[in-house]
Amino acid sequence: MSPPLILIAETHQDLRQKIREYLEQSGFRALPAASAHDIYSALTTTPVGALVLDAALRGPDGLDLCRDVRERSDVPIILVAANSSEVDRVVGLELGADDYMAKPYSARELAARLRAVLRRGRGERALGLRRQTEAIFEGWVVDFARREVSDPTGKQIDLTAAEFSLLSVFLDHAQTVIARTRLMELAGVRDTPSSDRSIDVLVSRLRRKLGEGGRPAPIVTVRGVGYMFSAVVDRR
Repeated sequence: MSPPLILIAETHQDLRQKIREYLEQSGFRALPAASAHDIYSALTTTPVGALVLDAALRGPDGLDLCRDVRERSDVPIILVAANSSEVDRVVGLELGADDYMAKPYSARELAARLRAVLRRGRGERALGLRRQTEAIFEGWVVDFARREVSDPTGKQIDLTAAEFSLLSVFLDHAQTVIARTRLMELAGVRDTPSSDRSIDVLVSRLRRKLGEGGRPAPIVTVRGVGYMFSAVVDRR
C-alpha cells in the first residue's frame, strides 16, 4: 500500500516546501497547492488522503473554501490559521474541518495530527468492513460498509469522517449516557484544552444534520455529564 498523499494548501511557498520535505521524510507523500484551483484539481484527479488548508490561502476566503471542500468531499481537513482564538477554532470545526492548528506550528506536530485523522478514517473503514451491517433508527438507515447515511425519505446525508465516527459511537451505545470525556475518546477527538468545546461542536453538527428532515435529532444533552442517543437502534 502506498503512503497516504497529503495535499498541502499553504500560502507561503517556503513553508509549503518545508512542510512537504518533512512529511516526505516522515513517510507521507505530499502534493503542494497554492490556490483553490490547485485544491479542486487535485481532489478530482488524485486520491488525496488529507488536506492541510491555510485559512489565508489566496483566492476565496479560507473558511469559505473549507466549507466548499467539505461539501464536495469527505477528505479529512486540518485547517491552519494565524488566529487561534476559541471563536475561530469553533468556526473552523463548524465549517467541516476535522482539526485546527494555529500558526506558527511545527511540522512534527502536523505530522502527528495527520496520523491521528488518517488513523481515525482507517478505523471507521475497518469497522464498516467487519460489521457489513446496517443500523436503522426512526426511519434513518446507516450502511457501515458503504459509509452512507439515508434519512427517512431515502435521501443520502453527507457526513464528514468525524461526524460518521461520532454517529457510529452513538449507535453502538444507544440509550446509554456517555460521559463527554469517554465520548471524546471513542470518537477520536484529540485531548487538548479545547477538546470539550470541540466535541460539543461535533455533536451540534451531527444533531443539525440528523434534524434536517424536520424531526429533532435523537441526541439528548445530559447536563453535567455528556450525551445520550435516545432512539431505538435496529441492526441488520
